[in-house]
Amino acid sequence: MTLATLAEVLQPALQGGYAVGGLVCLGWEDMRAYTMAAEAEDAPVILQAGPSCREHTPLPVLAKMFRYLGESVSVPVVAHLDHGYSADECRIALDCGFTSLMFDGSKKPLQENIDETAAIAELAHAAGISCEGEIGFVGYAGGAASAGTDPAEAAIFAKATKVDAMAISVGNVHLQQDHEGGLDEARIRAIEAVTDVPLVIHGGSGVPLAQRTALARGSKICKFNVGTELRMAFGTALRAAVDAEPTTFDRVAILKQTHDPVMAAARAAIRALKPTKAEEGVC
Repeated sequence: MTLATLAEVLQPALQGGYAVGGLVCLGWEDMRAYTMAAEAEDAPVILQAGPSCREHTPLPVLAKMFRYLGESVSVPVVAHLDHGYSADECRIALDCGFTSLMFDGSKKPLQENIDETAAIAELAHAAGISCEGEIGFVGYAGGAASAGTDPAEAAIFAKATKVDAMAISVGNVHLQQDHEGGLDEARIRAIEAVTDVPLVIHGGSGVPLAQRTALARGSKICKFNVGTELRMAFGTALRAAVDAEPTTFDRVAILKQTHDPVMAAARAAIRALKPTKAEEGVC
């Protein structure tokens, strides 16, 4: 069994100068490809069940899928609730067997966000699992605008909530389909100067690969969430399979054609965050 908590994979990353991929899952095909990619790269992976995933598949089913996959490989696998918006949802995930909860109170006033996140962190820690919180709002491509993280508020939030990881808003955007964005490194430096909590970037697909690698190896950012670029790899492969065999109606046969492209895309995302071979030898 290699199921792990978020803290168990992020603390070594913080000390070792690398980051871990939080890969956004939508179904069995992608989560299996992600797990096999992590095994092939000999790296930990965080399987994430976000709101759209949970709309399609109930949390108890997702928990069993994540745990089954975690038990099938030799690398650490975190079963992570992404963007939990209520205490009830977080409790259900905990009871089902998730090993990490992310409570998202980023749209709420600071004190309310602190109070509610702290309660979830206490709940998680009492059960022996981890909690991620978010300070500053990360917006959406073509949708709600971001509100950048204030370093002073980040310091208060980290200390008061006792979270194991803190998601920040530093120029990152959810659902961005290109890599032409870029993170505000001055703001990142200001935040990491006031806390030792591992930092998280949501909307990692929009961050240029070179910047992901540089920050993974040279900052307190220990987790990059990656979803859009992997969904695009899946969608491209699925369309190609359907177009190539228009008389095939067996969904299993069609979906199998997505495995290799999605696994390759996941390997690339994971590899960009790993330490160099020299660094691995030191750690």
